[in-house]
Amino acid sequence: MFRKKKPLLIVYLLFATLYLLCCNSKPEEKNTRKTIDYIKQIPGINDTIPAGVPEKGEVLIAYSDCYTCHKKDEKSVGPAFKDIAKRYPVNKTYIKKLAQKVISGGSRSWGYPVMVPHPQLSFEDAKLIVTYILSLKK
Repeated sequence: MFRKKKPLLIVYLLFATLYLLCCNSKPEEKNTRKTIDYIKQIPGINDTIPAGVPEKGEVLIAYSDCYTCHKKDEKSVGPAFKDIAKRYPVNKTYIKKLAQKVISGGSRSWGYPVMVPHPQLSFEDAKLIVTYILSLKK
């Protein structure tokens, strides 16, 4: 009686072994990270920036809360000023658009961070700040 079950037991063991070897193997996962460039550059013509304007904007930024969320060279809560300069062309249209964005605040331009509104800023001061930021384009 034991001899009849032995070949059947061997077949089951072989089947189970083959199943574990073939079906349970997962493809080797490579632990590589893709770097995503989060700066989607907008094409456009760059105008010249009048002398003295970026300096005035830099002073206004120094007296504001901009450095709470932004840094000049590296991403923080919000994008780096140099990354903003890389994205947008330096022209009157974008200076006005970005100045309005600074005053009204907003989100989703750079992902999930939300920029708080700055209603206390005049439109002219906001344009000076934006002009300084865009002057960092290199």
